[in-house]
Amino acid sequence: MKEGLYDEEKQFIMMNRTSQTIDKLNFDIPINGTIYGTLLNYNGAYQQFESKMNESPYKQPPKAPVLYIKPINTHVANGSSIYVPKEVESLKMGAALGIVFEKAATKVTEQSAFDYVFGYVIVNDVQIPHESIYRPAVKEIARDSFCPIGPWIVKKEEIKNPDHLVIRVYVNGELKQVNSTANLVRPISKLIADVTEFMTLNKGDVLLVGIPENAPLAKVDDHVTVEIEGIGKLENVLKCEETLVGEKI
Repeated sequence: MKEGLYDEEKQFIMMNRTSQTIDKLNFDIPINGTIYGTLLNYNGAYQQFESKMNESPYKQPPKAPVLYIKPINTHVANGSSIYVPKEVESLKMGAALGIVFEKAATKVTEQSAFDYVFGYVIVNDVQIPHESIYRPAVKEIARDSFCPIGPWIVKKEEIKNPDHLVIRVYVNGELKQVNSTANLVRPISKLIADVTEFMTLNKGDVLLVGIPENAPLAKVDDHVTVEIEGIGKLENVLKCEETLVGEKI
């Protein structure tokens, strides 16, 4: 893994004593572990679904974090295409802060949670719009290219307070969503503690803190930018899935 210095204001990176503007660089996927998504971890998203929690088939509010996996076929880099299935009109752009783990974490306490964190990455948890959380929405969340990641990992020491980062989503340059990790139901340390209570997160794994409510939609040919304060911008363009055949993602 190469290290560099990112200047958020001037939008350039310095590596090996040379600097280059971000738009001149090609980025690879910066992680190699499993990516776990978290449902209903923004207050607004939780409140939107709260009225249904006591109804069938849920019966009661969840007591532990509700997780799902974004498998490796979904992973693409900054600048890569997001492919829209031909039968789908638009996709949900799920702006998410990803927590990258430095070492295996099992039954971690809230007080020690950040000892296991390497840094943070921007993830666009792309989904076909759907309502149910009762059954795994594999066809809606696990399609090829449905998880842009990047453009890099920012070490935890560079982020003063990850529980208070502004998140913005732009579609074709127009601001469509603003939220903040200050609105999490489970702040980062508690989320890590609650997840590792029942499962181990390994070195290189990424835990997404969740998707804010009212995620914006995008369609074929739209240019989407997910921006997280202090980390950078993740940019991708949507293409029709029919163009995917024979093309390297």
